[in-house]
Amino acid sequence: MASMDPRPTAAQRPIHLKIADDLRMEIERGELREGDSLPTLEQIRERWRCSTNSARGAINLLKSQGLIVTGRGKPAVVRTPPGKVVRSSDRHQAEKDLAAEPEEQRRTVGEAETNLGMSITHQRFTSAYDTIEAGTELGDLFGIAPTASVLRRHYEATDEQTGHLLSFSTSYMPVALVEANPALLDERNEPWPGGTQHQLATVGIEVMTILDKVTGRMPTTVEGQIWGLPDGVPLLICRRISLDAEDRNVEISDATYPADRTELRFITPLQQWTQKPDDWNLGR
Repeated sequence: MASMDPRPTAAQRPIHLKIADDLRMEIERGELREGDSLPTLEQIRERWRCSTNSARGAINLLKSQGLIVTGRGKPAVVRTPPGKVVRSSDRHQAEKDLAAEPEEQRRTVGEAETNLGMSITHQRFTSAYDTIEAGTELGDLFGIAPTASVLRRHYEATDEQTGHLLSFSTSYMPVALVEANPALLDERNEPWPGGTQHQLATVGIEVMTILDKVTGRMPTTVEGQIWGLPDGVPLLICRRISLDAEDRNVEISDATYPADRTELRFITPLQQWTQKPDDWNLGR
């Protein structure tokens, strides 16, 4: 990944910030590599002629920036970033193609394989359904009354070994759109072969457009715990809106992703020019 050259924080710096800057730039230059131990508090005190509190403040600052990890009774080391999961807009078409396949094929591929790159057998998958009133926000998005019923579905996958979250999302669909197939209202039918696009197909709805809106925020304390996030790592929040051929919003899904292990990849096809610019091939 391209980044700016290592540079110190501008303006007059307190000693703990200068120490943290110096160590950060050593990490950025590769002088301190992933898994390498940082200088001890005593070594920092001697090198920068500072107090123990200043040395500890520098270490805490590097930890809050997500650059190092520490543990009780363990030396601070340069953090090794976890493997990234690529979440590409290409997958929407792949999911639609899968929804048209026979059930036997649909049962072999799901969220675990396509998005997490791991077998469902290595994770705990849970789903929980309930019905809520749309309220103002969902009512406006779906074009329904605030008192109309909406099916809310929570999906969660947890790593069997670490107990940390792998994925978490909440989906909303107007009950009136899907109630023709009672199976769609029963969480015991999850994981559904072919996912939401196949579910909607069973009631005659074909998804034609998917809009992804991504924002970011810092995690709460409990979110940091359940995702296994080191200090300084934000969460990405993706709202996915699925539209049918009539441009109706038929499903809204809010998914949460840890930024340190997620790559969001968007591919945008561009239309070919029907008329080339006047200065085409003139080297301008």
